[in-house]
Amino acid sequence: MFWLWATLYVLFFFQLSAIFTTVYLHRAATHKALTLNPVVELLMRAELWLYTGIVTREWVAVHRKHHHFTDVPGDPHSPYIEGLWEIIIGNPWYYKREAGHKETIEHYAKDIPSRWHDRLFLDNGMMGILIGLGLTMGFVRWLSPGHAWWYAAALGLGLYLTQAILYILANALINGACHALGYKNFSNTATNLRWVAWLSAGEGLHNNHHQFPSASKLSMRKTEVDPGWPVIRLLRKLSLAQVKPLPEAAIARQSSAIGQIPELAAEEAAQ
Repeated sequence: MFWLWATLYVLFFFQLSAIFTTVYLHRAATHKALTLNPVVELLMRAELWLYTGIVTREWVAVHRKHHHFTDVPGDPHSPYIEGLWEIIIGNPWYYKREAGHKETIEHYAKDIPSRWHDRLFLDNGMMGILIGLGLTMGFVRWLSPGHAWWYAAALGLGLYLTQAILYILANALINGACHALGYKNFSNTATNLRWVAWLSAGEGLHNNHHQFPSASKLSMRKTEVDPGWPVIRLLRKLSLAQVKPLPEAAIARQSSAIGQIPELAAEEAAQ
């Protein structure tokens, strides 16, 4: 029973981090495809801070620079420049390297505020990781109270590292494989990988995203699934998010290659 709960814990926080990354960090904070209720935004930020150590201003800046220099010199993590396996294996290093450039943050994330709780807590990624690790160790201790504290600490470290590795690998696949493998709906350098989309709450539909960065829904075909979209729809129904309409005119002009996209625009307009 312990290992069942431990597995569920790892998978839950891996997927929760993936959902919060695409909904909050990517679609809301970076591309302004939707606006979240401030409480929802803070909760999503807090979970990512605890289980990934991500600092919003850094993530936003690195990703916006990636769009500015997609797969050309200046791209922080292009497999065309660095190599596919270099990105898949070393993606965290490439991210941290770019996030360490103060000029990148100042230029690409000037609209992201740094408030008192950011400066005190949420801009300190290592603090978040240590607290998240402590919570995981506490969870293990609660599941197995009869074991020694060092046993619970070791197992907690293992669970925390496992969910972190899964999250890192999923993001590496987006930045690497989704610019080198898969299929294309549009003529840009990104690609779509449906199985990566399942792992990453829709982010694997990367070719679609690069064509329409401000679209709140990443799927364009009936055979494509964007697991982040039902979450956004639920938040909208609960009046916890305002969703920017899809760029219907632009979608219609470029839809001849796959045929399904005008239907998507009509569906979005009707919702």
